[in-house]
Amino acid sequence: MVTLRQLQVIEKETKVVRKGNLACPGCQLNLSLRHALAALENKAIVVVPACCTSVIQGLGDGYGLNVPIFNCAFASAASVASGIARMMKRRDPDVTVVCWAGDGGTADIGLATVSGAAERDEDIIYIMYDNEGYQNTGAQKSGSTPRGAKTTTTVSGKPRRKKSVARMMIANDVAYVATATAAYPQDLFDKVARAAKEFRGHFRFIQVFSPCPPGWDADSRYMVELGKLAVQTGYWPLYEYVNGQFILSKNSQKFRDPSRRKPIEDYVTLQGRFKNVTPELIEGLKHDIEDEWKWIELMIQKSQM
Repeated sequence: MVTLRQLQVIEKETKVVRKGNLACPGCQLNLSLRHALAALENKAIVVVPACCTSVIQGLGDGYGLNVPIFNCAFASAASVASGIARMMKRRDPDVTVVCWAGDGGTADIGLATVSGAAERDEDIIYIMYDNEGYQNTGAQKSGSTPRGAKTTTTVSGKPRRKKSVARMMIANDVAYVATATAAYPQDLFDKVARAAKEFRGHFRFIQVFSPCPPGWDADSRYMVELGKLAVQTGYWPLYEYVNGQFILSKNSQKFRDPSRRKPIEDYVTLQGRFKNVTPELIEGLKHDIEDEWKWIELMIQKSQM
């Protein structure tokens, strides 16, 4: 694993995300983008559908990234990236083509093209930064919004569980699937680097948990803590799926034991989107966590057979 000091040096040298871009204070998307592009050593073309990233990248003199960006329509990112990847294979095969899309453009509007690219095994890394809602357009709920969370379209709390796109990609049996969060930057860096180096030529998918200050009605100073609490409560397990083998990541291994997890209340109480939500919805959220870990245990057992 890359050390924190090594990561700092790499990011300073590559200057992947410039100072003064248009991200909200505390934005974990901004940190995730920095760590991911550093892992690719700036040798990337990034395809961005309509989402927060298309705003924070800036315009003209305010352009905040040091890689080429192709902005495209909401539903088309995976298709656009597929075409660019096929051309770059002829022109410069060392360049990695990356889709960088939110959960709205992945779990919902863009799901068909993501599924198609996975089925064709296109040579792209698809990174879904998951801020659990359409945060750029007013914090509406997405398929990735968790049970109980209030949004502008679920004012009493979302009644159903979060959609897991990572599990969908595992069901597609793609070469590499991982979950990550900027709260554990070395883990995120290593997973992007592994996807780029070990699985070049194949479709790769990484779902990055991305707390959002305005969308979650949370203080920006708690964003990294929220990312860590999501892992420590068992809400956001970190893992990899590599050629059919399920690997629980180091930072999540001890939380296989439910007694070692922090209470989910520690996580939800830092967010206004869960304020005054019914106890039944919070209990439902706890049930969703247990259900996710039952699935993880089954995947681990299957991998050991």
